[in-house]
Amino acid sequence: MADRAVGLGFDVHAFAPGRPLWLGGLRFEGERGLAGHSDGDVVCHAIADALLGAVALGDVGSHFPDTDPATEGMSGAELLGRTLHLLAEDGRSPVSVDVTIVCDRPSIATRRLEMRERLARIAGLPVERVSVKATRPEGLGLTGDGVGCLALTVVT
Repeated sequence: MADRAVGLGFDVHAFAPGRPLWLGGLRFEGERGLAGHSDGDVVCHAIADALLGAVALGDVGSHFPDTDPATEGMSGAELLGRTLHLLAEDGRSPVSVDVTIVCDRPSIATRRLEMRERLARIAGLPVERVSVKATRPEGLGLTGDGVGCLALTVVT
């Protein structure tokens, strides 16, 4: 039987004034950005965490700590690329990526395909192996009050 691995990733950041919004390696003009040591891209961070978890290599915080000046301002796309390099050194690569973004703003639907294509390029996958979904929190829970954005990811 082939070696199979599944990883679950989660990331959440609060909105912060004066920062650009990055999600899935894309900049969303005119939207409030997310707070963080890096660019706050919850999509790329959640994917990286899921990948690391799938192969038991720790988590994003252990590889890219927010106390390291070298990671300050790092883009989510770069963080994800470096994570993929760690997997490659271990002889692994992703097979599929499934992301759910939870936020009231911005609307993801108009840029869904663009985000899938960007993430597929970063991960070295066909776009058919990358799924991006979004939902609104309907006024409930962690992001329902409009103070942040979160992403959940499953990878194989």
